[in-house]
Amino acid sequence: MTQVNAPNAGPVDYREVQAREDFKDLRKTHRSFVFPMTAFFLIWYIAFVVVAAFFPDVMAIPVLGNINLGLVLGLAQFLTTFLITGLYVWFSNSKLDPKSTAIRLELEARGAGLPEEDKH
Repeated sequence: MTQVNAPNAGPVDYREVQAREDFKDLRKTHRSFVFPMTAFFLIWYIAFVVVAAFFPDVMAIPVLGNINLGLVLGLAQFLTTFLITGLYVWFSNSKLDPKSTAIRLELEARGAGLPEEDKH
């Protein structure tokens, strides 16, 4: 277990933490990636389903031999999922983690999250 020096240990007002500018900035940064990426993927997924359901002739367009456009677009759904996951990991590591780590370290220094016996 990590030992934390908690000279100012005491209860933490988490509503106060949520109201702070650094926490608001962390939340804004997170939402700036998650909301647009979610919207993009949902539109892409729904478009695929709509085309497959209402325009089967488009999905049946041959691309290469027995491989048709529907198969290519279906596999692209998986590729898109992996790509978004990779982008989120990169975004989280480079943008979110430094901000959240600073908040976490400050709260740990105040004794937040430590078991009662470690706070004294």
